[in-house]
Amino acid sequence: MDIMPAPLALTPGEPAGVGPDLCIELALSDRDYPVVAVASPDLLEQRAALLGQRIELLVYNGENPVTTRAGSLSVLPVEMAATAEPGRLDPRNAHYVLECLSRATEGCLSKQFGALVTGPIHKGIINDAGIGFSGHTEFLATITGGYPVMMLACPGLRVALATTHLPLREVSDAITRETLERVLRILQQDLRDRFAIARPRILVCGLNPHAGEGGHLGREEIEVITPVLQRLRQEGMHLEGPLPADTLFTPPHLERADAVLAMYHDQGLPVLKHLGFGKAVNITLGLPIIRTSVDHGTALDLAGSGRASSGSLHAALECARQLAGNG
Repeated sequence: MDIMPAPLALTPGEPAGVGPDLCIELALSDRDYPVVAVASPDLLEQRAALLGQRIELLVYNGENPVTTRAGSLSVLPVEMAATAEPGRLDPRNAHYVLECLSRATEGCLSKQFGALVTGPIHKGIINDAGIGFSGHTEFLATITGGYPVMMLACPGLRVALATTHLPLREVSDAITRETLERVLRILQQDLRDRFAIARPRILVCGLNPHAGEGGHLGREEIEVITPVLQRLRQEGMHLEGPLPADTLFTPPHLERADAVLAMYHDQGLPVLKHLGFGKAVNITLGLPIIRTSVDHGTALDLAGSGRASSGSLHAALECARQLAGNG
């Protein structure tokens, strides 16, 4: 008899955004793997009614079977503080968003769930509620004790980030020899262990235009990036760089790479999203759990309209499923 794998935990994210819509679409679809939505059943029922759909929600208690039948969805209930209206942010539900994420993460740590898949959140409204919050990635690190490295992937390209959600003026100070070496080691290890790439080939962006142009446009490449790459190459890591970002993202370079390490968020992700938006996946490396996410935001203007695309959610679920299988 086949043994059903541990279910994937899905958190819809911001209740006023498109996350609940995506859960409804998932519930209506055929699927051959178990998923548990960690969310408010009332929210999902209200959004289904707004979308003109009927779904059956089955309460999950950690022991009962998880449904994979089209038209139904297993739910680990978490209650909201206030009724959510599509498109209208409400800081009263900030704690609900974080409680969903905490319970799903704890379930992954205890092996109740095989992986975590997260819907989009709105960082600003959580901060407006008086909660210091810079993003999923950093929040998960506080719960799991890991050192998170953000990587987005789509067919043909993986881009990891040396820094994540920082103001641009703070990026240079955040890139030290110690932090860069740690990020590269995590990227190398997870490409090998979770993606089954025996000897990953990693291209590393410079921080400055033209990778500093010999120090004339900045010295971070000379004083920080190059010494780290040289030391890790001596250990056998396959690293190229620092390369100018404006030419690194071209076919002659990318065709020989398993991943690119960009120095900051908007250096690498615009390229990836141009190539694969709607089918890209956000993957958090360096954690003791598997976590993937959609590549888009809350799309408040689409919430409850029935026009939200679920492509990235299905890609995130499939990626989480594959990574859980590799583990």
